[in-house]
Amino acid sequence: MNYRLSRIAAICGGKFSGCDSEVRSVVTDSRSLSCELGCRPMFVAMRGANHDSHDFIAGMQSRGVRAFLVERGVEASSCTGECGFVQVDNAIEALQRLAAYHRAQFRGTVVGITGSNGKTVIKEWIAEELPEGMKYYRSPKSYNSQLGVPLSVLMLEGDEELAIFEAGISKPGEMERLERIIRPDAVIFTSIGDAHQENFINLEQKCDEKMILARSASKIIYHSYYEPLGRMVAAHFADRRPVDAAAYPEVPESVIGNAASRRNAQIVEAFCDAMHYPAPSFAAA
Repeated sequence: MNYRLSRIAAICGGKFSGCDSEVRSVVTDSRSLSCELGCRPMFVAMRGANHDSHDFIAGMQSRGVRAFLVERGVEASSCTGECGFVQVDNAIEALQRLAAYHRAQFRGTVVGITGSNGKTVIKEWIAEELPEGMKYYRSPKSYNSQLGVPLSVLMLEGDEELAIFEAGISKPGEMERLERIIRPDAVIFTSIGDAHQENFINLEQKCDEKMILARSASKIIYHSYYEPLGRMVAAHFADRRPVDAAAYPEVPESVIGNAASRRNAQIVEAFCDAMHYPAPSFAAA
């Protein structure tokens, strides 16, 4: 990313003041080392139930940060003349709007991965099997939350051929926001289970929520072993001919011992096939 603070304010609907600093990265953790690495970070200050990271603004300035996204006004006496600020009502929502704008400028293929388990494993596995020489981006670690997704999208440089993001939810309404940010061309559904089930009436409601991610996707991969998700994906997206990974050969137990991992391997192979990539290395086993 590369934006001036005034542009970020316009995109986020915030109020800009101070120096119109250049921003090339986003920092939300005051302990982050990136602000010493010359990457022109913008520190995002948020108010939570038990913390207020606005208290760290002065310290971040002393470490060279000159751009800030804030939720409340900052005392002028605590600021240097070189600093710039964008003030918004809600920092996470502002980052989501900025990330959605940044995603809209991207011309490569975007893949979204969702499911109760296996998102990170499948993402990393796919990255290992991509064609040699392809420039790609994958979200770091498990950046799949309402904050993690916009942070990962904003790390896109823009010239990648492929970008892979995870999308995790814990209650109804969250996938709607994540879909608007990621806007995936291809979606992979992993497993369905009891994770965060306390906020859903039943598994069907959670499946409905997860399927929002594929609202505009042209390629959809799922595994029919996982019910009721498999049945619901097959029915809801029938016109787009979703790919059932269960139709692909199962890797021998002698190669991959764990049954869930063998199903993950089928999902990876189905994805490579759907994207017209070479078959993954384990397929020849």
